[in-house]
Amino acid sequence: MSGSGIMEEYRDPALANALAREIRGMRLPKPIALMHVCGTHEHTIARAGMRAVLPPNVRLIAGPGCPVCVCPAGDIDRAIDAARRDKVVVATFGDMFRVPASETSFEKAKAEGADIRIVYSPLDAVNMARDNPGKQVVFMAVGFETTAAPIAAALCAEPPANFSILLSMRLIPPALRFLLERSAGTLDGFILPGHVSAIIGRTGYEFLEKEWGVPGVIAGFEALDVLGAVRDLVAQAASGGKGTVVNGYKRVVHENGNAKAREMMFRLFEPADVPWRGIGVIPASGLVLRKEHERFDAGKRLALADNACSVDVRPGCQCHRVILGEAEPEACSLFGSECTPRSAYGPCMVSSEGTCRARFLYRPVGS
Repeated sequence: MSGSGIMEEYRDPALANALAREIRGMRLPKPIALMHVCGTHEHTIARAGMRAVLPPNVRLIAGPGCPVCVCPAGDIDRAIDAARRDKVVVATFGDMFRVPASETSFEKAKAEGADIRIVYSPLDAVNMARDNPGKQVVFMAVGFETTAAPIAAALCAEPPANFSILLSMRLIPPALRFLLERSAGTLDGFILPGHVSAIIGRTGYEFLEKEWGVPGVIAGFEALDVLGAVRDLVAQAASGGKGTVVNGYKRVVHENGNAKAREMMFRLFEPADVPWRGIGVIPASGLVLRKEHERFDAGKRLALADNACSVDVRPGCQCHRVILGEAEPEACSLFGSECTPRSAYGPCMVSSEGTCRARFLYRPVGS
C-alpha cells in the first residue's frame, strides 16, 4: 500500500463525523478549554473547520507552539548584528526570514547588504562553513526539542572551526508548567505536539497527571488525529476522574521517546532560564551550550552584545496574548488589515506555524 493509502484512514470524513457526534453527545459538568501547543495542530484545526463541529462548551485554544513566534526580538537583533559584520554569514531557517526584530528583520537586513542565507537543516549550515573557509558561518538555532537533536548531532560531528551557533531553543514541558501555574484552573487539558513527543515520549509529560491531574493526549497531524485527541480529552473531563496522559500517536511516538536523541542534546546543552517573546522568562525552558562546548557559541566568539532596548511586542500587536490563549487572532484590530501573511505586523502572522497565519489562510470565505 502506498504512503497516501496508509494515511487515508486518518482522513475519512465519515469517521470524522462519527467522532464529532460522539463528542457532542458527551455530558460535561462545565465548559472546558483544551489547549494545543503545536503550530501544525492549529493549521489542521483551522483547515478542517474543526471548531465549527464541536459543541459550544468545548473550546480549542492555541498555545505557544510556534518556535519562531516565541523567539525573542533580542535574539534576532544579535543575529543581524553578526550578519552585518565583515566576513560573517548568518544561516537561518526560512520561517525566520521575515520575523520582526526590534527595528528590522533578516529580510530587510539582507536587502541592505547583510549576508544572510536560508538553509533547510543544520547540516546545510555546516556545509556552508566548509565551502566558505574564509568566513565565519553562524547558524541561528531556533526550535523546540525536535530541532535541538539534529543541531546537537551537527556539533558532535566535528564541524569546521569557522562554524558556530546562536541558540534560541525552547523546551515544551517547562512552558506547560508555566501555563498551568498562571491559568488558575482554566486549562482543562492539552493536545500535545507529535514532533516534540517523538523525542521526549509520553513519559516527558507525566508531571501533568502526577502533579496537576490534568489530562493530555499526544496527537498526530491529520484531522482525525486531532479530533480523536479532543474526544479522549472530553471523555476524561466527562468522567470526572483524575486526568492522565495518553499517547494517541503510537505510530510515531514511543513511551520513552528517543533516548539517543535526548542523550546527545543534553551532552551539548543544558537547561537555562530564558525569555519567550512577549511572555517573559520561563524557568529552565531554554537550552544553552555547556561550558565545555562554548567554542561553538557565536555570541562569545563575535562578542555580540544583548540589545537592552529590544522590542518584542510592537504597539497594537496581540501575538503574545494569542500564544497564551488569552486572545483570538480575529479579535485583533490589525488582523487581516494591517497584518496579513504578505505584510505581517507580528510573528504569529509570519511563521508557517503561526496561529494568526493559520486563521487568516483558512478563514471563512468573504470574511
